[in-house]
Amino acid sequence: MVDISFVLNVVFYRSESDNEPVREWLKELPREDRRQIGEDIKTVQIGWPLGMPLIRKINKDLWEVRTALVSGIARVFFAVDGDYMILLHGFIKKSQKTPQNELKKALARLGNYKRGKK
Repeated sequence: MVDISFVLNVVFYRSESDNEPVREWLKELPREDRRQIGEDIKTVQIGWPLGMPLIRKINKDLWEVRTALVSGIARVFFAVDGDYMILLHGFIKKSQKTPQNELKKALARLGNYKRGKK
């Protein structure tokens, strides 16, 4: 058996109402889509830091995992805090450009996460 060492540990962002939006979103997806997204997240955990085409930096504190699915393009926004990968927001892209409302959700959750650490 191969012992894999992870550079990052995955943590789901938890809202003030105790919801985990990314976990809930993943549960709604078909099994194969969840598997593919999970494999890409695992690749990030093992190989961090990574770049395109799997990872794109959005701003100073926000990145996205980019997964091509049969049903579209999945994006999972995340932040890195020490050796933790905080999964903030996930969605399926339907257009070339990332919708601003999806980005705003991720940034709001990032802000909430940072405020909660103080």
